[in-house]
Amino acid sequence: MYKIVASDMDGTLLTPDHRVAPYTQSVLHRLHDQGKQFIFATGRHHLDVASFREKVGIPAYMITSNGARVHDTEDNLIFSHNVDPEIAKQLIEMAKHDKTISIHIYRDSDWLVSEIDETLAKYHKESGFTCELFDMDNPPLENIAKIFFIRHDHEYLTQYENRFNDAFGNKVSVAFSTPFCLEVMGAGVSKGAALHIVAEKLGYSLEDCIAFGDGMNDAEMLSMAGKGLVMGTAHPRVMEALPGIEVIGSSADESVAKYLESHLLEK
Repeated sequence: MYKIVASDMDGTLLTPDHRVAPYTQSVLHRLHDQGKQFIFATGRHHLDVASFREKVGIPAYMITSNGARVHDTEDNLIFSHNVDPEIAKQLIEMAKHDKTISIHIYRDSDWLVSEIDETLAKYHKESGFTCELFDMDNPPLENIAKIFFIRHDHEYLTQYENRFNDAFGNKVSVAFSTPFCLEVMGAGVSKGAALHIVAEKLGYSLEDCIAFGDGMNDAEMLSMAGKGLVMGTAHPRVMEALPGIEVIGSSADESVAKYLESHLLEK
């Protein structure tokens, strides 16, 4: 029986309006009461996720910025890996003249943006996490957990995915969190690698983990866990990367909570 439950948030655990619904909250509380460890595993910033954790009301680990940061249940930072400052500078230089793309930076305690994107406010209505502008000609380069690039055109962003991989190879980790959000982290960073760190800290192995996700940034975690499950609403690239993986329903139907109640909770 699995001892650790790790779940992505947007498109997976959260409803389409980016909330933890009451039924899901009740299932997570029952999991905790039965001795299971829950992990929020997300591309979101840890300050953002901490607000969700507080609302849910259980002690949970947080894998954030796609694995670049890991915090324990007491909010202690137990793992951190940054984007190399020189690479961060080059990434911004490669995209800053493209006015169709907005550039975002997560650092230890802030979220910086090249331009304000009001459409992202819906993702953070629950937590109140907010951004501020940065100067692309003089960007901050230290303590960067990830840099991400947004344009509502997946095929267009894949051109940048290829450019970044060609330019930096294994010096970075590149993944889509949604079809319109391309994310770049430090070398070797992934939710799967971070899940391994948490499992070992708790005295378990990856075989003791069950994981849920819907994005390409979930692929390593879903393949490395003892059991991985993908949402039926996932992008086709996720399905192609994980052939044969079990598919469940949608976040709108609270399918993660329903699966956990049916398969993991003791009656």
